[in-house]
Amino acid sequence: MAGNVGDTAHAPAEEAGAPGGTSRPGRAGGPLERLTVNLTARSSRALEEAVRMTGDSKTDTVNRAVQLYALIEEIITSGGTVYVREAGGDELQRLRFI
Repeated sequence: MAGNVGDTAHAPAEEAGAPGGTSRPGRAGGPLERLTVNLTARSSRALEEAVRMTGDSKTDTVNRAVQLYALIEEIITSGGTVYVREAGGDELQRLRFI
């Protein structure tokens, strides 16, 4: 799982699925799954900011975010801890999801 987050970085965007509900293969070789989500205002702003910073499509950004979330949850669930350090900072901060 650890390598999955970077596997699709800055690759060309693909559609979430073909018209009519049929799927076509995704980058990992399997079918794509179409999903409708309702974002809070805060999440919508965060998505727009991530798209602006990376230049990735919304689809690619959401895919990477879900993969990263799963990786972090896997680490925490197995007893690990995730720390972050802001640019220019010296202090490590423990990452927590509440």
